[in-house]
Amino acid sequence: MIDTAELMKQVGKIRILTKRLIDERLSGDYHSIFRGQGVEFDEVRPYVPGDDVRSIDWNVTARTGLPHIKRFSEERELTVIFLVDVSGSQSFGSAVRSKAELAAEITGLLAMTAIQNQDKIGLALFSDRIVKYVPARKGRTAVTRLVREVLACEETRERTDITAALRFLNQVQKRKAVVFLVSDFQDSGYERELRIARRHHDIIACPVLDPCECELPDVGLIEMQDPETGELLLVDTASSAVRRAFREQASARHQELRDFLKRTGIDCLPLQTDQPYIKEVRALFRRRARKQ
Repeated sequence: MIDTAELMKQVGKIRILTKRLIDERLSGDYHSIFRGQGVEFDEVRPYVPGDDVRSIDWNVTARTGLPHIKRFSEERELTVIFLVDVSGSQSFGSAVRSKAELAAEITGLLAMTAIQNQDKIGLALFSDRIVKYVPARKGRTAVTRLVREVLACEETRERTDITAALRFLNQVQKRKAVVFLVSDFQDSGYERELRIARRHHDIIACPVLDPCECELPDVGLIEMQDPETGELLLVDTASSAVRRAFREQASARHQELRDFLKRTGIDCLPLQTDQPYIKEVRALFRRRARKQ
């Protein structure tokens, strides 16, 4: 059972943390690189020398006898969707926080930044199915709800199905959205669906990693359990050959993901449970700014 008091305490801590991390520069960078869906009508005003004649509103000009032009402004409002993995492997954490806790923190930071820019935020939690869907809306209470939902998702042994999550996204989100896909990507066969989603939405992949998933510590003979299947395995971590094979397989898997994202043109925000993430967020914003 979830301890509600403890849960709200965690939510409060994350809100305080994310508010502290957000500053004018981060908010300004977000505003400049995540743009709206086009332009919308703003006003009609008298023509002044230098204005583009193609903007002349001929109906108003004919009615008043004086040239007027139409002005348009960027349609600023965005929809930001957080597609967050809550499968069994997300409960793992060997450092100061679990992958699920890190997912909640990054969701809180980015959601708070979006809300400050008057954008709408929504959430879909997934494992091998859609666990929870929160339609996009505005307001600071939306941030609290998103963080609470990520943290409140009880530990499971369900697998990860990124393909099903992306199909659900395309069904419920018809208009283009900024989508943060937060997952440890312990899945396969999702590449085609991710390419399809990339055509409709601005996807940012957020791979969540724990250091013990990259390299085994030398602690002798240990019993390891797959959090998604419950399968038990006896591993001799004292063996340098075992540790090397584990490290090489992990490195190859992570490099394969990075290469795929690069080929597909999907931005990547790498996250690690033992590392601060604000530098990675700023680095992502800088990379996107250079593309503008």
